[in-house]
Amino acid sequence: MEIFIKTVQLILSLSLLVILHEFGHFFFARLFNTRVEKFYLFFNPWFTLFKFKKGDTEYGVGWLPLGGYVKISGMIDESMDKEAMAQPPQPWEFRAKPAWQRLLIMVGGVLVNFITALFIFWMILYKWGESYVPVESAKFGLHYHEVAKDLGLKDGDLVLKVDDLEVERTNDIAKFILLEDASTLTARRGNETITLNIPEDYDQKMIAREVRDFAAIRIPTVVDEVVDGSHASKAGMQVGDSIVSVNGQATAFFHELTTSLGENSEKTIDLGVYRNGELLTLQTEVSKQGTLGFIRKNPGHYVELHTYEYGFWEALPKGIDMGFNILVGYVKQLKLIFTKEGVKQVGGFGAMGKLFPATWSWYTFWFNTGLISLILAFMNILPIPALDGGHVLFLFYEIITGRKPGEKFMEYAQITGMILLLGLLLFANGNDIFKAFFK
Repeated sequence: MEIFIKTVQLILSLSLLVILHEFGHFFFARLFNTRVEKFYLFFNPWFTLFKFKKGDTEYGVGWLPLGGYVKISGMIDESMDKEAMAQPPQPWEFRAKPAWQRLLIMVGGVLVNFITALFIFWMILYKWGESYVPVESAKFGLHYHEVAKDLGLKDGDLVLKVDDLEVERTNDIAKFILLEDASTLTARRGNETITLNIPEDYDQKMIAREVRDFAAIRIPTVVDEVVDGSHASKAGMQVGDSIVSVNGQATAFFHELTTSLGENSEKTIDLGVYRNGELLTLQTEVSKQGTLGFIRKNPGHYVELHTYEYGFWEALPKGIDMGFNILVGYVKQLKLIFTKEGVKQVGGFGAMGKLFPATWSWYTFWFNTGLISLILAFMNILPIPALDGGHVLFLFYEIITGRKPGEKFMEYAQITGMILLLGLLLFANGNDIFKAFFK
């Protein structure tokens, strides 16, 4: 069921973005009276799942979910329609239009994807606002991934700076290390401020270990509600109990407790709790899922939660900032792909599917849709033949030199680009398959 929910979210997100991207091309083509022969969601080699024709355009849904396309008359594209291109240019064809109109037709998809992302982030901030816990307010400090501890960090330390960059949120730490070529960490340990050095190849270690939770805020486990009929209820757990150990092993913080319960699923354990200042031991069973059946006290009791609500127009500039910051971070990450460990992490549809949670969340769905829309916009504008950016590159050449590239050259460039993109697609999805079955 989890895989099904993730798959549905991914297909819905990609379908929406593909339709919008192709609509961008379609809109400018029709604006300049250029004939659009086909408008398809997904590709349709050999047969089509659904289609209808309105005016000069055939609309349809293909069976191969690797994107979509619009077939514009008089344009050398993935259809490689050489017969049509051998005929004299017609007024309604792409090749008969001025270079500036062809340029707008080609960037239309990227433009719509970019605007879509900014619109989504605007609406997210208007609907849900923004909440985060400042690192400074984590009075119990942070807990760290084992890779972070290789630097000398200890659970309870509070990282304040990466080089000269102020750490405001926990995810800033890993982000600054990976993207800003950082060399030092400044942390508070008790009443002492310490400086730790970051080795030159440390980013490669983080990538190789696929570190996603470099640091998180430590929260004690205090019971706020006991579920009737649960293992916790049968063991006599009460509201206000502070859970501190499992089988004598200290679990003062919630992340330690969840780890220990996971290791003891379907077993009976001795649970150490403080109740009214007295240490008690409760004997309880652990479910198959590694749970007891209680709800912990809201973390907001122990940390300062910063929450911002935005009005409709107030959220607009914040959404634009959010989109640009995400795009800049993504572009900076691309340098990591060209490293030994980074190339192993290149992923396809499987990696994209992992972005979505196993339970439906509209906030996460829309955030990931905005993120993917930015990625599609950036990737499509790269100057690679067969992508929009390849066509844009040749159009700039024409505008600057006053000469069109030859049609044979364009055909060969299109074929080369398609081979390159197919190779990248196979490599990325091959990485997903390798990780799923061999790691």
